[in-house]
Amino acid sequence: MKSTTHQIALTLLALALALPDANAVNWTDGMKEGKPVIKSMGQLAFGPDGILFVADSKAAAVIAIATGDTKPAVGDKTLKVEGINQKIAGLLGTAAEQILIDDVVVNPISRNVYVAVSRGRGPEAIPVLLRVKTDGALEMVSLDKVKFSRGELPDAPVDGVVSQGNRQKNPRQEAITDVAFFQDRVLIAGLSNEEFASTLRAIPFPFKTVANGTSVEMYHGAHGQFETRSPVRTFVPFKVGNEPQLIAAYTCTPLVQFPLSDLKPGAKVKGKTIAELGNMNRPLDMIVYQKDGKDFLLLANSARGVMKISTDKIESAESITTPVKGGGKQGLTYETIDGWKGIEHLDRYDDKNALVLRKGEAGAVSLESLPLP
Repeated sequence: MKSTTHQIALTLLALALALPDANAVNWTDGMKEGKPVIKSMGQLAFGPDGILFVADSKAAAVIAIATGDTKPAVGDKTLKVEGINQKIAGLLGTAAEQILIDDVVVNPISRNVYVAVSRGRGPEAIPVLLRVKTDGALEMVSLDKVKFSRGELPDAPVDGVVSQGNRQKNPRQEAITDVAFFQDRVLIAGLSNEEFASTLRAIPFPFKTVANGTSVEMYHGAHGQFETRSPVRTFVPFKVGNEPQLIAAYTCTPLVQFPLSDLKPGAKVKGKTIAELGNMNRPLDMIVYQKDGKDFLLLANSARGVMKISTDKIESAESITTPVKGGGKQGLTYETIDGWKGIEHLDRYDDKNALVLRKGEAGAVSLESLPLP
């Protein structure tokens, strides 16, 4: 998930949300120089001054890395890299089947694309950070000597296989399911070790101390019940009326609204379900963008394509509190974007384009910018 300070400035969140003294903040305060220990590399997000946030679920931590990538992009070039999975495999000296692209994110300053990759498919997979430059050139990002800091989650779920119904699962793998930067906070979705395991966090940055997260509950219309253990899959910060909110998408596919002001350590919060978008589906990535003076959510999914969701009625949306049966839809409306097939990751590229990682036929994967629909 990829909402950043700079991307938000291109949308409605620029309306008086920036901190009055934001330019005076030393964003690298408390960072040390060296090589960060990263056990896994999942979700990525950019913050101010080229700082990249890396989610490490295995270590239950978020690592902030000062990339130094702060030279503004020039011009309005688009990007297309065919067979990027094969190019990455070649760079890492392995086969395409032995890598997993975990996330892609655009640096909103330089428009260079950062790619989180696992070299290997098992528990011994090695995390690697790569960069795709605006000319399509691919390179490894050295982390041997960088400025970095860590925010470690104090209430992470157990790291080990446990039984959940008929399934065996390691809850630690979902300690962090999405991450974003907003104003002066790192926003994190995932699981905790609390009874209400689904958790949202708003961690002040630069990191000093990290408190327990906020346990969240939502009504799932497709299941006809309130749920507290299903993690948010992807989210965006979004202003509803005059209040910053977090719009979160869950598996199977409720869309839920949480006031950011409610995300306090140790609190328990009930979200407002504003849409049911169809069952048997897993949300993958979501961005917010503006077109023709209106704001839209763009949601990539595992089984239901890419949805362009209208926010015109989001402020007056009624809370869904009764079952939505038979895979039905209710609440905010959307259209499916024809032609956007096989989208596995999604980010904002610039004012007019999205960046997508697209899986095609025979396992070929491309990284490309596409005009925002």
